[in-house]
Amino acid sequence: MPCPTCHGTATAGAAMVCPECNGTGQVTQMGGRMKFNVQCPRCGGSGKVQRACPTCHGQGTVARTDSMEFRIKPGTRDGQRIRLAGKGNAGVRGGAAGDLYLIIRIEPDPIFSRTGDTIYVTVPVTITEAALGAKIDVPTIEGRTQLKIPPGTQTGQKLRLREKGVMPASAEGARGDQIVEVRIVVPKVQDERSKEILREFSRLNAEDPRRELFAEVRSEVHQ
Repeated sequence: MPCPTCHGTATAGAAMVCPECNGTGQVTQMGGRMKFNVQCPRCGGSGKVQRACPTCHGQGTVARTDSMEFRIKPGTRDGQRIRLAGKGNAGVRGGAAGDLYLIIRIEPDPIFSRTGDTIYVTVPVTITEAALGAKIDVPTIEGRTQLKIPPGTQTGQKLRLREKGVMPASAEGARGDQIVEVRIVVPKVQDERSKEILREFSRLNAEDPRRELFAEVRSEVHQ
């Protein structure tokens, strides 16, 4: 920031006669047997010098840590650079202040992940919800919304919620989507009644999910 004592001029008090050239603005240098008058290096030829500010020691600026608020726009991405004009270092000798650049680092979220403007989330569902279909509440970055689970949904299947993702970084373009990955939760069955219902279900739906796997193996053996 500019020095509060000298207001960025780096000097204090009135100018005084340069002690190097005694106010002439020139000094004599020897070049062999010849003498040359050259510009005084201390006063720059003006014949006068000013005392350095005791607060900033002639720098014109002093160091200070400050805090400020700034707005993060919707759609801001990890690694994006934000410019705050005039919030950088103070200018030298009363010059304009520089700019401050902020590099955004987004912390990982325990529920959501992001790729571009698309949000991803994994949602657990019960066996009956996946088998029969259901409408369930799922989280989005703006709160709850309902998602339709089609009958026969498999674990790992991905369902799309349109325009529930991130707002575009610029004013142009459509809002991103949210992709919901289904994870079927297998219940821990302990009571006999539930076990008997599952055994009956297994008898009524005697389907071998590994049939195609072994059929592929037999085909490779015959070849």
